[in-house]
Amino acid sequence: MPGAAFFDLDRTLLRRASGPALSAAMRETGTVTRRLPFESLIFGWFDHFGESLGSIALARQAAIVAKGKPFDAFDEAAELAGEVLADLVEPFGRLLIEEHQQAGRPAVLATTTPEHLVRPLAERLGLDDVIATRYEIDASGRFSGALDGHFVWSAGKLAAIKEWARERDVDLKESFAYSDSVYDAPMLRAVGQPGAVNPDPRLFALATLSRWPIISFDTSPGVVKVPLLGLEMQQVAMMLTRPETYPYVRLRVEGLENVPDHGGAIIVGNHRSYFDVPTMVMAMRRTGRTARFLAKKELFDAPLVGSMMRSVGGISVDRRHDDPDAPDPLAQAALALRGGELVGMMPQGTIPRGIRFFDHELRGRRGAARLATMTKVPVIPFALTGTEVVWPRAAKGPNVTTVLRPPTVTVTFGEPVELKYRSERKDTERIMTAIADLLPEEVRRPARPTLAELAQTYPSGVVPPEDRWFAVDTDESAPAPAPSRS
Repeated sequence: MPGAAFFDLDRTLLRRASGPALSAAMRETGTVTRRLPFESLIFGWFDHFGESLGSIALARQAAIVAKGKPFDAFDEAAELAGEVLADLVEPFGRLLIEEHQQAGRPAVLATTTPEHLVRPLAERLGLDDVIATRYEIDASGRFSGALDGHFVWSAGKLAAIKEWARERDVDLKESFAYSDSVYDAPMLRAVGQPGAVNPDPRLFALATLSRWPIISFDTSPGVVKVPLLGLEMQQVAMMLTRPETYPYVRLRVEGLENVPDHGGAIIVGNHRSYFDVPTMVMAMRRTGRTARFLAKKELFDAPLVGSMMRSVGGISVDRRHDDPDAPDPLAQAALALRGGELVGMMPQGTIPRGIRFFDHELRGRRGAARLATMTKVPVIPFALTGTEVVWPRAAKGPNVTTVLRPPTVTVTFGEPVELKYRSERKDTERIMTAIADLLPEEVRRPARPTLAELAQTYPSGVVPPEDRWFAVDTDESAPAPAPSRS
C-alpha cells in the first residue's frame, strides 16, 4: 500500500498561528463581532512557545460560537483568510508538498482548525485533502453547536488520520508526518517517517530521544538551527564574527545595494585565501541575509571542518563525480534557490597556486552558469582582495600581529551578470569577467612576482623548480618568507 504525507498547520506549514488571520477575516466579513477572551495573549504565546491547553480549550468551544449560523456563513471569511495565510506558508514547506506529490504520495493537511475555515487555504496550496475538525450541520442547514466526528487534536487527530487512511488503503508505516507540537506525538509515532518542524520544547526533547529529524521549513534541508531560539548556526556565526573579532584586519564592503534583500540569487566570487571564509561571513552579516556556500566534498569529509560547514548550511559538491545515474550535485543548491535563499559559489574551486595565482584572467568551473540556467535567478558577482595578505597559502594561520597597522580586506559586490543561457562555457566566461572587472588594476594585472611572493601561494612555501622561471628573481638561494604567526 502507498503512503501519504500529513502536514500540521500552525507553526508547521505556517510561520505562526492561523488564528489571528481567521479572526480578522471573520470580523471583517461580519461573521463575528467580538474578539475571543485573551485572544492576543493566547496567540502570542502560541507563536513563541507552541500549543497550550488554554488555546485548545478555546478551540473546543468554537463550535458553540458558530451555533445557529448557516453552513456557508464562514465561506467569505475563509477565502479571505486563505489568501492571507497562503503568504505565511514557509517556502520549503511548499516545496516539500510538491516533492511528496511527485513521489506519488498524497499531501494532506491535518489540523485542529475547523475544516470549513481551512479548506480554501488547502486548495490554494494544492493539497490533496484535508483532515480537520468538522462542525455538525443540522437538518435546517445550520451549525448545531456540536462536532461532526473527531476533535482533530492529539489522539483525536490520530484517530481521524487512521480512518482516512483505512478508507483510502494508505499504509501509515509508509507515510510521513510533520508537526511542531508535542500533542501531535501520537500522529508522529504512528507513521514511518516523522518530522519535528520548529518543535516546541517538549517535542524537541522527544524528537531528540527518538532520533526523529528536526526540520525548519524556512531554511534548506539540513540547515542546523539553535534549539528553541530558531536561529541558524550561520546567524550565530555572524553575530560572533564581527570586525572586533578580527582586530588585525580592516574590512571594507562595497556594493551592498546589489545584493537583493529577498528571493533567490547566486553570489559568485574569486578565491584568494583561507581567510576568504571569515571575510565572507562578515560581509554577509552586512547584507542581513544568510547564504548556502558550495564547497568541495573533500572539505565535508574532514571530521571537524565538515561538521562545522554542514551546521552553517554549506553544500557539498563532488567535483570528481562521473556517475550519470546519481543525483545532480547541484540539486540541493537549486532547491535552496527555489526556496528563496542565496547560494554562494567560488567557481575557481580552489585557491590558485603558483603561476595561476598571478594570472590576469580568472578561470572557473561551469557550475555557477549551469545553476543559473537551471533556476534563472540573478547572478551577483563579488570580488575579494587583501585576504591573501592576512593568510597566505604558505601560512598555517592568519597573521594576527598586525593590530597596530591592519591590512585592508575588501569585498565588492557588483551588478547582476547578464547571461544568455545558451552556452555554459560562454556564460562562465561572462561570470568570471564580471568578477575580474570588480578587482583593482594591481590585482587584475599584477606585476611579475618575486620568488618569495610566488612561494607564498604554495602550501609548503616552496616553489617547484619548474615554476621558478616565472619569478622576477630566479636565484635558487632566494629564501621564501617564513609562514605568518598564527
